[in-house]
Amino acid sequence: MKAIRTHQTGGPETLTLDEVDTPTPGKGEVLVAVKACAINYPDGLIIRDMYQFKPERPFSPGGEISGVIEAVGEGVEGYKVGDKVMAGIGNGGLAEKVVVPAGRMFPVPDGVPFEKAASLLMTYGTTIHGLKDRGHIKAGDTVLVLGAAGGVGLSAVELAKAFGARVVAAVSSEAKGEVARKAGADEVVIYPREAMDKDASKALANAFKAACGPDGANIVYDIVGGQYSEPALRAIAWEGRFLVVGFPAGIAKMPLNLTLLKSCDICGVFWGAFTAREPAAFRAQVEELFDLMKAGKIDPLVSETFPLERAGDAIAKLEAREAVGKLVVTME
Repeated sequence: MKAIRTHQTGGPETLTLDEVDTPTPGKGEVLVAVKACAINYPDGLIIRDMYQFKPERPFSPGGEISGVIEAVGEGVEGYKVGDKVMAGIGNGGLAEKVVVPAGRMFPVPDGVPFEKAASLLMTYGTTIHGLKDRGHIKAGDTVLVLGAAGGVGLSAVELAKAFGARVVAAVSSEAKGEVARKAGADEVVIYPREAMDKDASKALANAFKAACGPDGANIVYDIVGGQYSEPALRAIAWEGRFLVVGFPAGIAKMPLNLTLLKSCDICGVFWGAFTAREPAAFRAQVEELFDLMKAGKIDPLVSETFPLERAGDAIAKLEAREAVGKLVVTME
C-alpha cells in the first residue's frame, strides 16, 4: 500500500510517497481502508517535531480520517468488515490503510460523505470542547473568532450560533469574510496580513471593540495567535474567557495587566489530551455534534481535495493560511 511519510525533520516538502506493508490489526483494533484524511494545523507541526507528541520515524501525518473497515482484530465488538467509520488518530492517516483502536472510532452518520466525515472530529470536536468546557458559552454571549474562515474557525462560527451566541468573525480578506457570513457570522472584521506597528495594533483593537459592542467579547476564540492576540484581548468583556486554540501566526506575548483590568481568564484548549483524559465526555460531545449535524446547524465546508501524492501541497497551503474551510486528501 502507499503512504505519505516523514523520514526527517522538516516541512511538507520533505514528505515522500512510500510503498509500505499493510498493517495487521491487533487486539481491540481494526484495519481501515482510508477514503479521506482531513488536513489540520498539527500535521505541519508534527513533521517538524514541534507538536506535543513526537512519533518515531518514519511515520505518516494525518490525524483525522474516514473510511471502511477491512479487517477486525480480536475482541472488537460493535463493528464489522464493511462498516463506514470516522476516527481521530493523532497521526498515520495519510496512507491507504491504517490500524485504528476501536475506541477511537465512530460510525459515519447516514448520508454524510467521507470528505465531510473526515472533517468533523478534530475541528468541531476542538471547538465544542473549547466553547463549552473552557469558554462556558451561554445564549446571548458575544464570541470573537480569529481565523474565522478556516476549518476550525468556521466550526466556531457555526457552533457559537447553534449555542445562541452573537458571533464576530475576524479574517484576513473580504472574500473570507463572506465565507464567515454564510456560516452565520453577525459581524466581520478584516485584519491585515502584514506586520502591524503599535498604531495598527491599536486600530485593530478598536475595530474589534466596535464590532463586539460596548460590553466586549465574552469569549475570544483565538486560532491564529501572533500579533492578533493582544488586540483581541483588549476587546474582551469583564470576566471574559480568552481561549488559546492555535498559533500559526506565532506564539503571542500577552500583557498580563490586561487580564487584571478585565478580570478575565486565558484558557488553553488542548483537545487531544482532553479526549484521552475524559473519553466518556469526548464521546458524548461527538454524539452532540452528530445531533447538530442532523439538525442542519453544522456542516463542514470542504473547499478542496487533493490526491495522496499531493498531501504535502495541502499541508503547505494550510500553513500559508490560504485555506478556506477544510482541505482533504482523498484516496480515490
